[in-house]
Amino acid sequence: MFNEKLVSERLELRDFEDVQETFLTRSWTDGLPIVPPTELKVREMIAGSGRPASEVLGVVPPRFAEATVENVAVNAVMAGCRPEYMPVLIAGLQAACDPAFRLYSIQATTHPCGVLMIVSGPVVEQLGFNAGFGTFGPGNRANATLGRALRLVLMNVGGALPGRGDQATQGSPAKYSYCIAENEAASPWPPLRTELGFGADESTVTVIAGEAPHNVNDHVCTSGENILHTVASTMTTIGHNNSGCVGTGDVAVVLGPEHAAQIAGDGFSRADVREFLFRHARNHVGDMRDRAMWKMHEMPDWIDLTDDDAEVPIVGAPEEILVLVAGGAGKHSAFIPTFGLSRSVTRRIETP
Repeated sequence: MFNEKLVSERLELRDFEDVQETFLTRSWTDGLPIVPPTELKVREMIAGSGRPASEVLGVVPPRFAEATVENVAVNAVMAGCRPEYMPVLIAGLQAACDPAFRLYSIQATTHPCGVLMIVSGPVVEQLGFNAGFGTFGPGNRANATLGRALRLVLMNVGGALPGRGDQATQGSPAKYSYCIAENEAASPWPPLRTELGFGADESTVTVIAGEAPHNVNDHVCTSGENILHTVASTMTTIGHNNSGCVGTGDVAVVLGPEHAAQIAGDGFSRADVREFLFRHARNHVGDMRDRAMWKMHEMPDWIDLTDDDAEVPIVGAPEEILVLVAGGAGKHSAFIPTFGLSRSVTRRIETP
């Protein structure tokens, strides 16, 4: 397939307002004001990557244009990143360009999925990510600008503009910025990255094609099992893609520290949590028949679609449920349904 090569363009603009209007008119922004990508700022951003400007990091659909260190740096400046954020952004982009992630489908689908980056490891503290209160929300530079920078790359390099490349019917606020960090200090289990095969001293980015987080509110739980039943109930809806794409993608469960502590305190390991949710987050065939995504995708052959009482899980195996801890105090967690036809991918962050 032909890979389009993007060429940098030098513009002479009068002032800050002229920059904003020019970039907006040319569809180079997400609609919010951007930091002008001056030559000096772009050079500093490139230097923060520790890589040559011309290095190709991946090919980004649906335009299938080459993402180079230089054009990624331009978008990172626009998003408000610091130069030391570049290795995180590069790891996230390269994870998204992995064939297993199916970025073309994610970029072009009518489904409202954004590319969620989950950062884990020493880099969380080193760069000041927010893994606590409001990790999904505003107020932190690393979370906000890195999530935004990846989205700008997907738009400006990949060509995923609303109605042009990006066909999401309604879109999602997750398509502005979607980046959180694992709250390792508050987790009763080993870090997510170690479960995924990386070292405890390494830092990673995991990307997942997620909808906006669905709140799991359980303020009266008296046991870890009760909390998990509430989580499973939240996961068990017919309208999200995973219900109709069993075995073709994974989902994420982001437990708040209080819920995680209660669950672990009652003896559940992370593997136990996944197994419990796999067994209990299920719909009946009779409830799914002729609704939502019924028979749009093949179901595993071990599900009897002629039996209305047969149970249908939302994933094909317990391992397809990512479980991590993030957030602050309070009895809330989050379920993140996904595009359903994509696998999460994790990459090591390579610092200069």
